[in-house]
Amino acid sequence: MHMADALLSPVVGGGLWLASGAAIAYGSRRMKASLDHRQVPLMGVVGALVFAVQMLNFTIPGTGSSGHFAGGLLLAILLGPHAAFLTMASVLTVQALFFADGGLLALGANIFNMGFLACYVVYPFIFKPFAKAGASNRGVIFLSALLALQMGAFGVVLETSLSGIADLPFTGFLMAMQPIHLAIGIGEGLITLAVLDLITRVEPHLLHKPAVEPVAGLLAGKRALAVLAVLAVLAGGILSLFASSQPDGLEWSIAGLVGEDKGLAEPKTALHQLSSSLQEKTAFLPDYSFAETADENQGLALSEAGTSLSGLVGGLIVLLISLLAGYLFRRRPVSRVAS
Repeated sequence: MHMADALLSPVVGGGLWLASGAAIAYGSRRMKASLDHRQVPLMGVVGALVFAVQMLNFTIPGTGSSGHFAGGLLLAILLGPHAAFLTMASVLTVQALFFADGGLLALGANIFNMGFLACYVVYPFIFKPFAKAGASNRGVIFLSALLALQMGAFGVVLETSLSGIADLPFTGFLMAMQPIHLAIGIGEGLITLAVLDLITRVEPHLLHKPAVEPVAGLLAGKRALAVLAVLAVLAGGILSLFASSQPDGLEWSIAGLVGEDKGLAEPKTALHQLSSSLQEKTAFLPDYSFAETADENQGLALSEAGTSLSGLVGGLIVLLISLLAGYLFRRRPVSRVAS
């Protein structure tokens, strides 16, 4: 669901940059009051895991499409909304800058669609109230994850329509995007449940924080961190090699409207050209792969090596950025002065 620059006008893309930037500033400020310093390692490791799992596109049977995990709700449940949003922003920034996954002009939109809506809309206004009301946590988790993806997909359609530079009719685009992302949302919900179930089995206390505990999110122990780190390495370094090659839900929806062989015309505005030029310079592994070669066998080997390297290096970069953000904006422990 990573938007390309070709979908957005400079006004809409720039506006969403400002909106997401303001949300990042807000989240950073709130983290100082909510994120315990002991949670920072969890923030880094879960961020690396989300980056890696996002590479694992899974086929949607009978459609010719694929989908990938987003992870916004999972992050919010584990870290609280503020740390989760900053972690998602780190993941999406690394993807755009170093792997050309999503446009740079569209980065603000992608952060809003996959981060803001999950962390600041679905988590506080849907997940938490229903979870407190005594509804089945598994059902609430699943439906909240699915709804977060549906809202993100609608955001893509609305932002594209407001931009008016892509020849995509609003109704047709909406009718293509929502059903396919409903199917992808089922995978989103199942993966979210699987990760939370695993953490509960490893350290059962993590998802049952006492009501009087002032720290937002969870305090991960060493076993949970180790398990999540191993999962991140396996997903990014090995399982990413088996990801579906089918177009994702957004690409599939666009192809169904404009034709598989046509694609979208690249806008010629100065801001679009600047974004494209900058991304070409920063993306050292575009599309999570090394440059193609004329030798087919060598090209396949390079592609697989590039995918594994992308998963490991990208996860490491996200880990470091999330750790840095966590330590900068964490809640400092209160020192007690002996009387």
